[in-house]
Amino acid sequence: MTRGMTVPGWLRARSLRRRLLIGATLLATIAVLASQVIGVVVLRSWLLGRVDEQLEDFRPPRPEVIGGPVPGEPDGERRLPSDFRVYFYTPSGELRKSLGSGPENGPELRPGGSISEYREPTTVPARSGGGSWRVLRQDIPGEGSAVVALPLDTLQGAVSKLLWLNSALLLATVVGLIAVGRWVVRLGLLPLTRMERTAGAIAEGNLDLRLRETDPHTEIGRLGRVLNTMIERLRAALRERESSEARLRRFVADAGHELRTPLTSMRGFAELVLKHESLPVEQRHEAHRMIEQNAERMSLLVEDLLLLAKLDQEPVYHREEVDLLSVTADAISGTAHRGSSSRVRLDPLRPDATELESVRVIGDSHRLRQVVGNLVSNALSHTPPDTDIRVRVGTSPASSATGGLNGPERWASGPELATGTPSAIVDVTDSGPGLTSEQAGQVFDRFYRADAARTREHGGSGLGLAIAAAIAGNHGGRIELDTHPGRGATFRLVLPEAD
Repeated sequence: MTRGMTVPGWLRARSLRRRLLIGATLLATIAVLASQVIGVVVLRSWLLGRVDEQLEDFRPPRPEVIGGPVPGEPDGERRLPSDFRVYFYTPSGELRKSLGSGPENGPELRPGGSISEYREPTTVPARSGGGSWRVLRQDIPGEGSAVVALPLDTLQGAVSKLLWLNSALLLATVVGLIAVGRWVVRLGLLPLTRMERTAGAIAEGNLDLRLRETDPHTEIGRLGRVLNTMIERLRAALRERESSEARLRRFVADAGHELRTPLTSMRGFAELVLKHESLPVEQRHEAHRMIEQNAERMSLLVEDLLLLAKLDQEPVYHREEVDLLSVTADAISGTAHRGSSSRVRLDPLRPDATELESVRVIGDSHRLRQVVGNLVSNALSHTPPDTDIRVRVGTSPASSATGGLNGPERWASGPELATGTPSAIVDVTDSGPGLTSEQAGQVFDRFYRADAARTREHGGSGLGLAIAAAIAGNHGGRIELDTHPGRGATFRLVLPEAD
């Protein structure tokens, strides 16, 4: 509504259906009433013009030509075979004679010289009754003047009948408009009524319902499309909220479990040392060593949690050009202290390549080294001692075959890259037991471990792949897993290649 415009309270308080009905009825009534008023005014003006023409065309006879009074008529009066009345006046303004139907129902003329105001057609009241007359003065050379009069009974009767007819027609129009308008408005607002019922059901919790009125060519249809989109987004937000709350609860429970284990161990060994001061030196030294080991384990876990929180909020990276081949070589070298008999081999990504190629990406070399080292360490921890581990580095356009796009038996930590995007890829492939579909679907979740043991010696705390996935996502890439039970597993780091 335009600022400054006020709406009557009786209209503002109504529903939309009633306001439309009242508004349409008022507009139609005003239109019909205006046309009727114009018709009555035009008709009356036309009839009055016809009377004036008759008065102007009438030529009164000379008084001496008129015979004496008709027997039985009042003195000085003589009937005319028409509705005309003629009054003859001397030059001094005295009434000499009149022609007409009698004095009791004639026009009420002003006496004497006042008849000079009748030089134009004028309406005057009748001497008796409620009628009126139209009079006009005409001069008679050498004889004085005459006032010619015609009754307006016919005009007033026609106008009166027309008014009654218009009133009946207006009443019938208003009643018809209300009856038909209610049906038309109800039919027109039926989609809104259905939308109201559907929205009410959705508000009660049935989020599977959708509005059926989605025709983009109508206002209601466009509103329905917008509301459906809003409901879908609301439903997705609620699902995400529920999922986020479930993840948070699981995260807090797992974090509490992981922290409780080393704390319980530290408390137990500390109580052992304090309560039994006579323990041999070797046992006391072993207790101190276990306390230190559990404290270190708890410290690493807290550092991983702080790193995840930092990555979730506002990760800060050193943006520079990084050689992914050099980062991978350093990560492989960092696993030499593990003393594993597994053989880690570094190969080019393309089978037809004979030499390793330099792969350039933009990112933080320290964080990327952490990701690759995590993938290699993960392969060493979850495969038998003599399993071959093959690490391949190279570039390739994003595709379902080489990486970057989703494919069968592939799980990823983030969204797909655009098809054909130049990508830097690090493959870490083992020939171990592989993972089931259920395990692969949760492998990037925090605190998830495929093995049942919950010690750091058997798979760690379950935060390594979650950290790697967060770092890869913040670099515009993702971590992929191709696996099948009994056929090993391939963890793949996919990043956009530097321009």
